[in-house]
Amino acid sequence: MRHLFVALLASAAVAAPAAARDRWTPAEAKAWYAHQPWLVGANYLPANAINQLEMWQADSFDPARIDLELGWAQAMGMNTMRVFLHDALWQQDPAGFPKRIDAFLAIAHRHGIKPLLVLFDSCWDPTYTLGPQRPPIPGVHNSGWVQSPGTAALSDPRQYPRLEAYVKGVVGRFAHDDRILGWDLWNEPDNGAEQYKGQPADKAERVRRLLPQVFAWARSADPTQPLTSGVWQGTRWGPADARSGMETVQLDESDVITFHDYGWPESMERRIAVLEAYGRPVICTEYMARGAGSTFDGSLPVGQRHRVGMINWGFVEGKEQTFLPWDSWQRPYVTVEPQVWFHDVLHTDGTPYRPAEVALIRRLTGETNR
Repeated sequence: MRHLFVALLASAAVAAPAAARDRWTPAEAKAWYAHQPWLVGANYLPANAINQLEMWQADSFDPARIDLELGWAQAMGMNTMRVFLHDALWQQDPAGFPKRIDAFLAIAHRHGIKPLLVLFDSCWDPTYTLGPQRPPIPGVHNSGWVQSPGTAALSDPRQYPRLEAYVKGVVGRFAHDDRILGWDLWNEPDNGAEQYKGQPADKAERVRRLLPQVFAWARSADPTQPLTSGVWQGTRWGPADARSGMETVQLDESDVITFHDYGWPESMERRIAVLEAYGRPVICTEYMARGAGSTFDGSLPVGQRHRVGMINWGFVEGKEQTFLPWDSWQRPYVTVEPQVWFHDVLHTDGTPYRPAEVALIRRLTGETNR
């Protein structure tokens, strides 16, 4: 009997899940960052996908196209990509979805790219349908992107266990995979997505209450990669500032600090200066909107000087149509293209929109990561 009891104890010890880790200290975060190159990349969606669902569903997942495009990224010196997932993909296919993530990671690894994976997103369409996705609205910027989890799940706490299973399932599956740079848990959590009607009036407050739980679910998987959620509105982000409730959660829970900036280089400088006060690595996970004053020429050298990771929005012109400006929602560019591309770096065939931009990315990454 004693031998049976010892065996049962041993079996329980083996089966016990790892304890959830704490938030990294600034020293731990800096130690992780010291082993990374200067991070430069793009928010990535293949040209033949309109949104996260079309990128990842089994019938439309296109490894050959991804391999081609990540090869272009590698050739210009990029070493990371920010890539959006979706909770509905886990609900639809909890066995196959991780396999496709693994296939994507294998392709990215071959090209020297470590992606930052995004789990939830408050931007754009709050409703979605699995299966074949509709075509883009002609002349309109990002007309098919969908929120995760979206209005239905966010408004129904009975669905939160499903969201918990998604976070724990995906992060747990890849928690010790060094092909992954990190986990961006919620993109622009307090974005109102005003283009779309019928969203809850208290949407941001619902997300604010849920976001700490998402951090706890992810930490329970004991990931070796950092967790983050990027601030994006205003500049009152410093430790002593009167931050919003959402910003407080984001900045107090993140292992590394991330932010967005679509302004002039002076704006990038100001925001970096504020966030460096936390003593943690800083990564800009969205920038580069030419018509708004945010360009590679202006912002990328700022990131290089501060050793701030730089991930621009948009890589290859495609169904997402983010080369069109934000104002295309009010004034679609149906018969003419904008005078200046808003986002995106390459045409669909891989030729640069502005060869000087690609040359700059290649030069700066070559200097820094030699």
